[in-house]
Amino acid sequence: MTASTIDYNISAQVKQLADDGIIGLKGAFTPQWADAMREDMMTAFWSAIQRPGGAVGRGPRRWYVEIHPENFGGFVDLVTHPWVVDVCNNVLGPDYQIVEIGFDVPFQGAKYQPWHRDFPSPVDTYRDRKITSLAFNLTGVDVTEDMGPFEVAPGTQYDDGRDWKHEMFPNKCLWGRFQERATRKYPRRGDISCRSALTVHRGTEHLSPIARPVMVLGVDAPGAGHAALHDMMVTQEWHAALPQSVKKHLICRVVDELVPVTQKHDIEGLVMGADPV
Repeated sequence: MTASTIDYNISAQVKQLADDGIIGLKGAFTPQWADAMREDMMTAFWSAIQRPGGAVGRGPRRWYVEIHPENFGGFVDLVTHPWVVDVCNNVLGPDYQIVEIGFDVPFQGAKYQPWHRDFPSPVDTYRDRKITSLAFNLTGVDVTEDMGPFEVAPGTQYDDGRDWKHEMFPNKCLWGRFQERATRKYPRRGDISCRSALTVHRGTEHLSPIARPVMVLGVDAPGAGHAALHDMMVTQEWHAALPQSVKKHLICRVVDELVPVTQKHDIEGLVMGADPV
C-alpha cells in the first residue's frame, strides 16, 4: 500500500545519489504494508534456514536469503512504486533490469561486519563515475540503536578498489577513511533507501532481541551482468498476470513449478565478523 502523499525532487535525488552513493524516501509505504513484508521475510527465512544453500551466512547470527518474487506479496507494489521507477529510469536508463529480490536479517548476537562493497567495481564506475547498479532497501522494523543499524560511508562508490581483497574488502589499515565518513541509518517501516552497491558499508553489532530483516531489490543497467549471480524464477500464471511495465524489466526464468532457491552470491569475506574500528 503506497503512502497517500509522496513528495520528492527526482533531479535533486539523482544528484545526491551521484554525490553520496545513497538516497532515501521516507514514508513511501504504510507501516502496515511493511509489517506484511516482514511476515513474508521471516516466513521465508525459517523455510530457507532448514535447507542446504537456502540461507547464506553474512557474519555471525546474520543471513541473506533470496526469495521468489511471488512469495513477497508486495513485490509488484515495490517495483511499480513511482519513486523506484523514477530512480531506475534516471540513473540506469529506460531498459533497466530487475535482477534480485531477497533480504538480510541479523539477529541478537550479530557482530560488526568488515567494511565492504557488494561486488567489484566495474571500470564504468571507478574510471567514468557512472552508477550501473542499484540496491533498494526496505526495513521490516523501526530501527533503533541496539538493532545493529546499517552504517554507510557516503561518497565511496567511486573508490577504485582493485587492490582490495576480492576487490570488495579494503585492508583494515584503510578503514579510517570509511569511519570518518560513517553514517548510521535508522529507517522506519515504510521508508525506502537506494544506494550504489559499491558504496562502502557494513552491518553493526546487533544487541536487540528483535530481528531486523531488510528487503533488498537489486537493479542493473543493461550489461552490468549481475543477473548471473542470481536465479529469479516465477510461475507462468504469476508472470502472465504481471503488468507489462514490470515484465519488460524482470530478468527471470518462467517455470511450471517453483523450486527452492539455491544461493549463488556468497560473499566469503562476510562469513566471519570483524572488530569495530
